[in-house]
Amino acid sequence: MKLKRILAAVLIAGLALTGPAVAAEEGKPAAGFTLESLDGPNVKLNELRGTVVLVNFWASWCGPCRTEMPLLDTLYREYRDYGFTILGVNLDEDRSQALKLLDKVPVTFPILFDPDNLTSETYGVDAMPTTVLIDRNGVVRHHHRGYKDGYMDKYEDQVKALVLE
Repeated sequence: MKLKRILAAVLIAGLALTGPAVAAEEGKPAAGFTLESLDGPNVKLNELRGTVVLVNFWASWCGPCRTEMPLLDTLYREYRDYGFTILGVNLDEDRSQALKLLDKVPVTFPILFDPDNLTSETYGVDAMPTTVLIDRNGVVRHHHRGYKDGYMDKYEDQVKALVLE
């Protein structure tokens, strides 16, 4: 009995050290999700197969998110005709906070809501914003934590390469 408890404790400690499986691991298939959209019907990631998808997890309280959003919108408008889309996944528990920010910083790409953070947990979001680039085959190609000046150049280079594949 005591041995079983020790083995269970070792197993749990090992799992804690390795962490959960992350659906945003580069080179692995992106986990599917279905989220409510600001502009209408739910959006299902799996239905976007054949499109390069940038998933951006953001919140209204996140300063770098506010900086990044208009830049992401420019990227979206530049490449959307080439089989590219952005899904802005908001993590605010109170949707009204997201809507207030979107009034100040309007974007044209789809905004989705993950108020219970189930999708963000699946994707291992541990920094704000988190950006995941998924290729046309549904494979995670790039995973970025946070946002700093210069990241948008990197995003654009990566998007350009993926839409040309």
